[in-house]
Amino acid sequence: MKITLLPGDGIGPEIIDAAVEVLNAVAEKHGLAFAYDHQLIGGAAFDATGSPLPEATVKSALQADAVLLGAVGGPKWDDVAPALRPEKALLGIRKVLGLYCNLRPIRVSRFVSHLSPLKKERVENVDLLIVRELTGGIYFGAHKEAATDENGVESASDIEIYSRPEVERIARFAFEAAKGRRGKVTSIDKANVLASSRMWRKITAEVHQKFYPELELNNLYVDNCAMQLVLNPGQFDVVLTNNIFGDILSDEASVLAGSIGLLPSASLGDGTGMYEPIHGSAPDIAGLGTANPLGTILSAAMMLRYSLKQEEAAADVEAAVEKVLKKGFRTADLAGSGLTVVSTSEMGRLVAREIV
Repeated sequence: MKITLLPGDGIGPEIIDAAVEVLNAVAEKHGLAFAYDHQLIGGAAFDATGSPLPEATVKSALQADAVLLGAVGGPKWDDVAPALRPEKALLGIRKVLGLYCNLRPIRVSRFVSHLSPLKKERVENVDLLIVRELTGGIYFGAHKEAATDENGVESASDIEIYSRPEVERIARFAFEAAKGRRGKVTSIDKANVLASSRMWRKITAEVHQKFYPELELNNLYVDNCAMQLVLNPGQFDVVLTNNIFGDILSDEASVLAGSIGLLPSASLGDGTGMYEPIHGSAPDIAGLGTANPLGTILSAAMMLRYSLKQEEAAADVEAAVEKVLKKGFRTADLAGSGLTVVSTSEMGRLVAREIV
């Protein structure tokens, strides 16, 4: 199985190396064979080629079974032309691969639940999956930059637009995900105000009634959902959202786990899937060996599950992470009294050793 590795910038190379060590341990246990193809993306690619997304990277990703990404960006490239900024590579590769669905699981380990800003008893049983539509909505609608009219009034606009096929495919993805979980989908919209949300709600209900009547469907306005994620996050199973609402709510939900260093994500479509931790490139700690690789390691577990169809191997990785946390090993971001602080590479090695 071919895996394109995109370490990127900052701490990206360190966390990817740790994840590869874990993948190699999984391959040995389960008799798998992984062929890794290292490619450039982001600032590192711009420095080497003049483009944040070189053709060689695109070609490799299109031919791969899966893509594992570290992180991109950093202040070094703040003055680069907007079209060549490292972050443009993310939008570019998502478009090339047709990645219309972003999955962000929020699962709070009981070994780190005390780090959450919410009370421990409120988060210790949280296990939810945010399914976010990734290629439509206001981010991809028509944009009118700020301009002044003949009366001297400045205005700007951004159009939220969705089509029926876009809503149907992301709704079906959410319901399919719920079938393998607790069977509950909560669809998020602002149907009391927005026409696009009213269509979203109508189509989601049609998909539910036609294909998944055995599952539970609830609707929440986005503002209420934001409140409920704080008041009672344990009520959620699968959360279905459009692009902009998912962007905001997934960041809110990420703090429930106590550290963004723990959280993985997947971007999926009809072809090659891409997997990455939700955090950034953290250039201030790059090369220090203090970065937390667990979000990347858990992203590799998602890769095993969704793209490589190796459910047992994915479960082994997730169980290994729990075992290491249970034994009290932590990277610096999770340090505390009575715990053993380890480096990025040591954390990868410890997780790999638990896969036996």
